[in-house]
Amino acid sequence: MGDIIHTFPALTDAGCAFSQMVTFDWVVEEAFADIPRWHPLVQKVIPVALRRWRKGVFSHQTWIEWRRLHKQLHEQDYDLVLDAQGLVKSAFLTFSAKGVRAGLDWGSAREALASLAYQRKCTVNFYQHAVIRMRSLFAQALGYPLPECAPDFSLTRQQFTLAAGKQSTENYLVFLHGTTWATKQWPEAYWIQLAELAARAGYRVKISASHPDEMERALGIAQQSTTVDVMPNLGIAEMAHLLANASVAVSVDTGLGHLAAALNVPTVSIYGSTNPAFTGALGQKSIHLAADFPCAPCLSRICTYQGSATGAASPACYTTVKPAHVWAAVLSVI
Repeated sequence: MGDIIHTFPALTDAGCAFSQMVTFDWVVEEAFADIPRWHPLVQKVIPVALRRWRKGVFSHQTWIEWRRLHKQLHEQDYDLVLDAQGLVKSAFLTFSAKGVRAGLDWGSAREALASLAYQRKCTVNFYQHAVIRMRSLFAQALGYPLPECAPDFSLTRQQFTLAAGKQSTENYLVFLHGTTWATKQWPEAYWIQLAELAARAGYRVKISASHPDEMERALGIAQQSTTVDVMPNLGIAEMAHLLANASVAVSVDTGLGHLAAALNVPTVSIYGSTNPAFTGALGQKSIHLAADFPCAPCLSRICTYQGSATGAASPACYTTVKPAHVWAAVLSVI
């Protein structure tokens, strides 16, 4: 999800460069198909199911869906077929579309082999924020100067609050605790303490989950506070509405945190194993709190720290990003 949202400012740049006389068809994983539709320059969203297809490569249904995708991509002559991910799997998909294939060169792509698929190769510094990388890639591939203005995601809170017919008057925070890496997960005990600080200030807390482990953590947090509401498993559009009406979002490094920041919801993001300089949630009201620890950011999915650390927290780097520190940041953006 974060990769998709990081690409929005690049589309906005292209629209400005060509006086809005440009449109995009976007190939995206089926679970995230709603998101590209939020950008006004996206004409068609083409869902793919690479994750699901990998589990049944030789199944009859997989081959039916693959042929359908190939036909859909081959129906139109595109001015450009741009791979924004720089992965072998995304580069492979470009062969199904008719048009000049473009993407990152050998030294710029996340997976260098992907660059062999492209007819037009672009050089982009790998060691910079993902949003800047995407803006640079689009500018080179489409042939316009890289804009110097701040990134514009072309998203507003109003498009989600108004879509629901009314705007919430409840003062609440959203805790975005779910993430795929164990090293990105802020300790449950810290979330409980943060909920207590929010309750004392008169705020309710909304917390959701997308799979059983996250729901177990959400329920554990809610059991310790009467002001925490555990939401059902919400769809992406429903989460966007929840975030758009929030006073503040507090997030680990996860896709929904990027969405909150892009909507210009006041967002406090917590980073341990990852580096906000490369993947930090960007927005006009976004604050990054990074662990100040000898091995952070380690960019590893598994914590291998063997030393002693003050306080009971795992991963240990989060002992430097405690609830009081996060709450102070929340107060600064409210």
